[in-house]
Amino acid sequence: MAEQKELDLLGNSTVGPIDTESTSRALDELFRLTHHYSSTKDYDDLLKFMARFRFYAPYNAMLIHIQMPGAKFVAPPHRWLQNYRQRIKPGARPLVILQPMGPVMFVFDVSDTEPLPDAPPLPREVMSPFEVRGGTIGHELERTIENAKRDGVRVSLRSAGSQSAGQIGTAATTATLEVVVRRAPKLETVRVPVRYELLLNSEHSREVRFATLAHELAHLYCGHLGTPNARWWPDRSHLSVIVREFEAESVCYLACRRLGIDNPSEKYLAGYVEHNSDVPKISLECVMTAAGTIEKMGHERLKPRKEGGSPDH
Repeated sequence: MAEQKELDLLGNSTVGPIDTESTSRALDELFRLTHHYSSTKDYDDLLKFMARFRFYAPYNAMLIHIQMPGAKFVAPPHRWLQNYRQRIKPGARPLVILQPMGPVMFVFDVSDTEPLPDAPPLPREVMSPFEVRGGTIGHELERTIENAKRDGVRVSLRSAGSQSAGQIGTAATTATLEVVVRRAPKLETVRVPVRYELLLNSEHSREVRFATLAHELAHLYCGHLGTPNARWWPDRSHLSVIVREFEAESVCYLACRRLGIDNPSEKYLAGYVEHNSDVPKISLECVMTAAGTIEKMGHERLKPRKEGGSPDH
């Protein structure tokens, strides 16, 4: 419950009001000019930090890492006071993160707080936020598949060999998908054209299927297959294979590790780091946005896309 409150407070996605073109350009330009995370070691450290820092949206976890790589658990002053009876130490340095429905908010790490006389012991999620959790997938698999329908992604299971995972491609069909919409006091459905076919191996475990789903959706939301609407995600179909795969593996790694499940992307990225000193010319903004989108798809029912703009949340 405490974890969900933090997710609600600080945002569990970069989709929506905080995902603006100006923010995207500024972040990617920052990384290019300062060479932030251009080395494979620095990039690997960032992904591992974000994977453990699962209480906050991928974008915000990245911003925290930029400002304070050793941060453990952050919250705004009022939450430290109300929930934990902790006050901010004099002279403590605030960290700036993005705020849902607003520009920015200021948060402080637990190391910059001190207890009030009546403060209870800090709970485990504050003192040990990086603990590894159980390694099984829950409802996130079905929710992500259901939410993918709003973008015209039809997910199908097929029987294949153990070495075959899955794939996504554009669809050549006039079929449609039913997307459930919650309109009080009842549920309604709208029809969305099938734009993409995504195949999963039915012989794989649920955890492997989720990893495959996250990887293939990463290709979609990073723009590797183009886009039906440039306001939903960009068209980046011109990228090289190595850049496309590195971005998709990065998104898959974050999506799985933040849920506490193993995934093949960890082996891919570790191998790349071992044999290469520099990261390919990826877009960190696209990786963070795609990871945040897929994470949110596993947590809640999302509304259909608006043809003229961004999704209506």
